[in-house]
Amino acid sequence: MKYKKELNAAIEAGKIARDIVLKIYESDFDVEIKDDNSPVTLADKMADKAMREYLGPLFPDYAFLTEESDDDLSRFTTDYVWIIDPVDGTKDFIHRDGEFTVCIALTYKGEVVVGVIVVPVLNEIYYATKGGGAYELFADGSTKKLSVNDKTSNLTATRSRHHLKPADNEYIEKHKDLISNVITYGSTLKAIKIAKGEIELFYRSGPGTKEWDIAAADIIVTEAGGIFIGPDGKKFTYNKADIHNRNGYLIVNRKENIRL
Repeated sequence: MKYKKELNAAIEAGKIARDIVLKIYESDFDVEIKDDNSPVTLADKMADKAMREYLGPLFPDYAFLTEESDDDLSRFTTDYVWIIDPVDGTKDFIHRDGEFTVCIALTYKGEVVVGVIVVPVLNEIYYATKGGGAYELFADGSTKKLSVNDKTSNLTATRSRHHLKPADNEYIEKHKDLISNVITYGSTLKAIKIAKGEIELFYRSGPGTKEWDIAAADIIVTEAGGIFIGPDGKKFTYNKADIHNRNGYLIVNRKENIRL
């Protein structure tokens, strides 16, 4: 398998982060507000640091783009970049609803080639490699291939628990001929549910997310047979100068369900 070393390292880094995050999750923790008005906790900071310290020595020529570390732009000097969100769904973490994840992606020349998502509270691990498919990894080492379903009517859409915008609801209302049910999930669990074939669609309008919010989810959905695109209908590229996803994105199970 291509990228086997990187995948195994990313999974191990995710487990390290999971243990750190859960320990803090089960304690009394403080919440800070960053300059962009988003919340951050000790879990975000410690998990970010631990994963960089683990992956860095293993891949000394790879750069990092992570939510909780300074972007020194060294990422533009190498083809390989780790893109990490140590706690995706910090508001879910703060509200203790369990719907937060650890997201690790590796990009090569702007394309995601490895993606790992860990769901700490549920002790679930999902991963994908470019051209290698998407899988759930179980505690005993066994795996199960992920695959989107083939529904093209009566779709179940998901929407954000803590970042819902009026435009997101308007999209669902506009396409009621296609969407018959709506479920709310936090963080990248929305993408995982689509990759597992449990639901079919998620639309996120406008700005508010960055590359680390979507990179791992992108490859997992894509390798499970789904579609992860911007509102222009194009695939995302990564390690850009502007890391914001300014126009939102759409995740669907099949091309027939694309409505832009």
